[in-house]
Amino acid sequence: MVVPWNGFELADLLTRVGVQEGARYVAFETAMRPEEMPGLRVPVLDWPYVEGLRLDEAMHPLTIMATGIYGETIPNQNGAPIRLVVPWKYGFKSIKSIVRITLTDEEPPTSWNVSNGREYGFYSNVNPNVNHPRWSQASERRIGGGLFARNIPTLMFNGYEEEVAGLYEGMDLAEFY
Repeated sequence: MVVPWNGFELADLLTRVGVQEGARYVAFETAMRPEEMPGLRVPVLDWPYVEGLRLDEAMHPLTIMATGIYGETIPNQNGAPIRLVVPWKYGFKSIKSIVRITLTDEEPPTSWNVSNGREYGFYSNVNPNVNHPRWSQASERRIGGGLFARNIPTLMFNGYEEEVAGLYEGMDLAEFY
């Protein structure tokens, strides 16, 4: 879904705080307030929610820290006060309500990868050539097209192939999904 996020490039934040030599990954952790977030009471995942990116993915200009949506301040249900947006990856990589960002030299654990690594890889790039174990990802239906909207082919990297494919040059994108 195309969403008009407001915010700033994550690279600007990382540059401002400084990236120490040897850092290869960026780890994120979400807020954990069960009194405000009733979903946390359900043990679907180990809370708090955690995510991660390679440093080069985090420094890409399309990777943003969103503080707003549709020209307004971001509401709680969309990840207030700040969330990550990585448009070429599946939505679960765009962690909401971030309270901690850590630079590390080791690949950080991610909530869905820890919960079910067979179905949710660390990279989570949109790759229509690799099916999810339980469904095809080769086609999609556009939101707003109505009940009988036709499926269209899913584009590699969610349509951002020209901008981001170089980040994964030489990688087996079926193995590193």
